[in-house]
Amino acid sequence: MLTGCARYHPRPLDPPRLEEQYRSRSLSDAGLRAFVEVNSAFKPDSWPPSRWDLPALTLAAYYFNPQLAVARARYETARAAILTAKGRPNPSLSVGGGWTNSPESPLVFHFDPAITLETGRKRAYRILGAERQAEVAGLDVAETAWKVRGAVRAALLNHALAIREMELLAAEAQVRSASVDILERRFTVGEVSRPDVDLARAERNATEVALRAAQGRVAETRVALAAAIGLPASALDGVRIAWKDLDSLPAPASVSQASVRRAGLLSRPDVRRSLAEYAVAEAALQLEVARQYPDIPLSPGYGFDEGHHKFTIGPSLVIPLLNRNRGPIAEADARRAQAAARFLAVQAQAIGEIDRARQQYVSALAELQTADTQLRFFRQTREPVVLRAVSAGESDTLALIRARLEGALAARARLESLRRAQLALGALEEAIAAGLPEHLPAAPPAVPGQLKETR
Repeated sequence: MLTGCARYHPRPLDPPRLEEQYRSRSLSDAGLRAFVEVNSAFKPDSWPPSRWDLPALTLAAYYFNPQLAVARARYETARAAILTAKGRPNPSLSVGGGWTNSPESPLVFHFDPAITLETGRKRAYRILGAERQAEVAGLDVAETAWKVRGAVRAALLNHALAIREMELLAAEAQVRSASVDILERRFTVGEVSRPDVDLARAERNATEVALRAAQGRVAETRVALAAAIGLPASALDGVRIAWKDLDSLPAPASVSQASVRRAGLLSRPDVRRSLAEYAVAEAALQLEVARQYPDIPLSPGYGFDEGHHKFTIGPSLVIPLLNRNRGPIAEADARRAQAAARFLAVQAQAIGEIDRARQQYVSALAELQTADTQLRFFRQTREPVVLRAVSAGESDTLALIRARLEGALAARARLESLRRAQLALGALEEAIAAGLPEHLPAAPPAVPGQLKETR
């Protein structure tokens, strides 16, 4: 009877060893390779890939991110609760024996089994409630993955823009240094005044300071990107990170209000989870309604007393006269109403977030288009005109440098507009859960630390 019992297996946590394991993580991990091959159409010829983009880094985050591991553990706990709900009441057995001074028979013993018959489909409703709760936990995994992807995208965007800013400032610093050299030579021959030279030097120095700050942001954003994935900062050393379509953004026509609202309400994990929570509350109400019907304990028995065999059938029944489970039913009904109200609130919040994110994206995209127009003017019209004037002897080199500085400032302004547009697009993607697979990626069963299917 006891051969099928589970045994306790201790699994103590060793913080120093766990820290060592975390710091040894890398993108060349064999388990990550198997995870990517199973869950993506991307099949690299060599491992690790020579370039990591947003989809690849998102898969790495699905594999490494500790928040997903926590959500996955909650899901497994909810799945285990289904086994608990499926359990049936164990029968019991009472056995006793003794001796009397009866001349007919000195032996006395009894044999009394007992079993409980559940009524009102209580077990079915318990299982239903546990299954609905597991579905909620699975959607919690999907919602966590949704947030993890958003964090990875934001970190990658900051890193890519920091690199772009550093490159623009480096080019601008060279132009400003050339401007200072020309003004210093002209100052020596008396063609410009000291304040003109000092102003040019101050602007060059400010640009160099900004360049050093940008270089620091590149390193900082790289560390933040590693943390968003779930890796130590050293794991990204020597890794080529790319965002090839950074300047390509969807046109406003492709994100119409009706399309994004419909996509968001069908795919947002928080909306789906709130709907699943309502199903949990409804199953709990069904169980409380069933509990107003009492279970039936059966206690058949056999006894031997003074030489006589005695058989008994002992059903007992709770008579629901004073308590018909009205209180728990009312509480469960109120919780169902509360879950319905919460769903309406989540749905309304989702609609507001989607509409606001779409409008912010449309506005930011219009700003970016204006910045693009200005930058094209400086690069395709203003600078070529000045260059032809210099070649024809109608202008000097300093005028060309000033035109290039105007273009550099326009490029930096355009970069800020690109930042706002990409942030708005990220907010829109997060509002409609774009980029999140319908089913959370499933890792190979043999790989430790994997993500399994949530359905």
